[in-house]
Formats: sequence, C-alpha cells, structure tokens
Amino acid sequence: MRSLIVLTLCATFLAGCGKPDDSRRLAHDEVLLRISATGDAETRPDLATFSAGVSSLGPTSEAATTANNLKMNRVMTAIESLGVKRDDTQTQNLSVNRIDYGRNRGQFEANNVVSVKVRKIDSAGAVIGAATGAGANIVSGPMLTVDDREKANLSAYAAAFRAARARADVYAKAAGLKVARVLSITDGSAMGEPIESDAATGYERMAPPPVVQTSAPPIRAGLNASTAQVRVDFALAP
Repeated sequence: MRSLIVLTLCATFLAGCGKPDDSRRLAHDEVLLRISATGDAETRPDLATFSAGVSSLGPTSEAATTANNLKMNRVMTAIESLGVKRDDTQTQNLSVNRIDYGRNRGQFEANNVVSVKVRKIDSAGAVIGAATGAGANIVSGPMLTVDDREKANLSAYAAAFRAARARADVYAKAAGLKVARVLSITDGSAMGEPIESDAATGYERMAPPPVVQTSAPPIRAGLNASTAQVRVDFALAP
C-alpha cells in the first residue's frame, strides 16, 4: 500500500512538470510589455434628432389644449409629409399649466413636444422648416449622430491597436528586443417604447399643409469623432 501511494505521488508530480499549454505565459527568455493606447476615428453622421413642439395659451385648460392639439396636428402632419415615419417620432412632454404671474396671469398654457429622428441628414433642414412653418414654436437641436454606433467605432478600435503595436515596437527596439507575440488584448470598454398618438391627444390625420421650404435652416453634417481604448500585453524576446 505504501509503495502504491509513493508511485501515485510521483506520477502526479511528473504530470505537473509537463510544458504548460497556456500560450499567454512567458517563455524563459521573454519579457512582458503591457501597453494602453487610444485610437481616434471620424465618421460622417447619418441621423439627425431634434425636438419640435407647440405652446398655446387659452382662458381655460380645455381651450388651451384644444388650440394646442390643432396646431400640433399640423406640425406632425407636416413632418410626416416629408417622409419621417411615425416610429421615428416620440412624445417627450405633454402638459397643461395655469399661469400665476406676468402679463398672461390667469390663463392656461398647453405644451406638446416630440422628439423627431430624420434618417436623411440632407433633408433635416427641410423637416425642421416644415415643422416651424406648420406652427411649431418650440424647437431645439438637431443632434447629429451615427445610427450604428458600433460600426462607427470599428475604425477607432483598429487605430487603438495599431497605436499599441507601434509603441511596443519602439520599446522593443530601445531594449534591444523584438515583439515576439501578442499575449492578450483587452477592449477599453471592458475596463468600464415610443408613445403612440391617437385621437384622444388630438393626433388625428389631417390634410398636409403646404411646406414652407424657404424657412428651412441649413444643416451641415460635418464629422463626428470616435475614441477607443485598448490594453495589449506583448511578449518581447531577443
């Protein structure tokens, strides 16, 4: 029995002395170099988002709401007439308040504001112009972004890795070594329902009003900057 135990321990020890199959471990003549780098890329936006709404006054809450619904209907119809889908509009704020100060004291103010997505930036100015031409007196934006943000970041990811590799080559050369292999790559990010409108809200379909094209503001897409971070472990060798 004692001989059997000794043989078993020897077999276990010898099995543990085999060559490790973890490729991320350094060989006896290798040196670890850990690099953190940043990559930048520019992408042309393809999505414009802005807010449009109407504020109306009335002697009663019902009068203010009725007037506001009529105006907001015209705004929504004008926006949709230029190709904006209903799924790309979403209610942001709907309110009615009594005014207790100023020259409009005692009256009621109704507000209705929607967020609008325009998927063709070249037509964003025309859509905003159509909204104001139809009566929108609350407008903000647009915010110009890339719809597929992950796709927009791909170039930045690649630039971050290239920067890490270039820096590793410099360190290796200065140390009289060369980059033998990549041990690991860590992404920097790892180190860190629309409201449907209906008749109750006054959004019944109406005949499209004429679009005032001359009121369209100029919209310039420009370029958006993306930044990515990466950490790469390199093995340097003679």
